[in-house]
Amino acid sequence: MLIRNGEPAADAYSAIADDAPLPDGPVIVSLKRFLAERAALSARGGRLGVRLCSHETPDALVPDLDRIALVVLEFPAFRDGRPFSSARRLRTRLKFTGEIRASGDFLADQIAFLLRVGFDAFELPPSVTPDLAARALREISHVYQPAADGRKTIADLRR
Repeated sequence: MLIRNGEPAADAYSAIADDAPLPDGPVIVSLKRFLAERAALSARGGRLGVRLCSHETPDALVPDLDRIALVVLEFPAFRDGRPFSSARRLRTRLKFTGEIRASGDFLADQIAFLLRVGFDAFELPPSVTPDLAARALREISHVYQPAADGRKTIADLRR
């Protein structure tokens, strides 16, 4: 199930294997395929998504970020925090304004923190029900530190 902007959503994208032909419509390809077919993928029109494994850096996308609508950051295990750093980098340093989607093995307890660093969509793993995700999205009502989500901090609210 896909959660986008806090609500269940249909996924218009098709995840495409590296050796599969590209269908019409929005697609998600691996970073490897994107780098190998960059010109053709950018020229084909339609929305384009790129999936990054946790060991891959979003810096490889910099020249093309304006043509990419979606970056999927893969969590191989809930204890691998590299996608947190990649999302924050995409939002704050690289100024990516498209969708950043979490995929793979993450916990419901991490969802509120994923939002803080810039994720706005979640491919829920089997261990996270839609009800758990909904609760997690409301988990943090006030924040102390500024983050990529742009929420006002408690200090800002006091002023």
